[in-house]
Amino acid sequence: MVIMEIERKFTVNIEKWAEVIKPQPIFIAQSYLSSSPECTVRVRLKGDKAYLTIKGKTTGISRSEFEYEVPVGEAKEMMNTLSSKTLSKKRYEINIGNHLWEVDVFEGKLAGLIIAEIELTSEGEFFELPEWVIEDVSHDVQYYNSNLIERL
Repeated sequence: MVIMEIERKFTVNIEKWAEVIKPQPIFIAQSYLSSSPECTVRVRLKGDKAYLTIKGKTTGISRSEFEYEVPVGEAKEMMNTLSSKTLSKKRYEINIGNHLWEVDVFEGKLAGLIIAEIELTSEGEFFELPEWVIEDVSHDVQYYNSNLIERL
């Protein structure tokens, strides 16, 4: 089943983020099997589960997304044999108002980068902006995970 992903992304103020009471993070490792502006194919380990995700071309802040749970062993094998780079991050899920914010704290060569994402039901949907976000980078392709991985 195709899902339309409507997502906004923001950079995060490190000092203000440090003051936030946070839930336990979820560890994520992900690799890209294919990456182009028209279509990305990602394999992700998230906690004790694994997913294969195919995303279409972004128009505005929307794109089609297909996601399938796959066996963890197969995901690790795909990451080890079909990709040369793996991005790692800790994800914090925080509810603010009626929305879930996913805050990714990147590790390794991307340490120091923190990106907050919120999924919406429409591009014009209203949402509460937390005090720890800085800049809306939803349209800045350098903040797409498929491009961040190239910095590794």
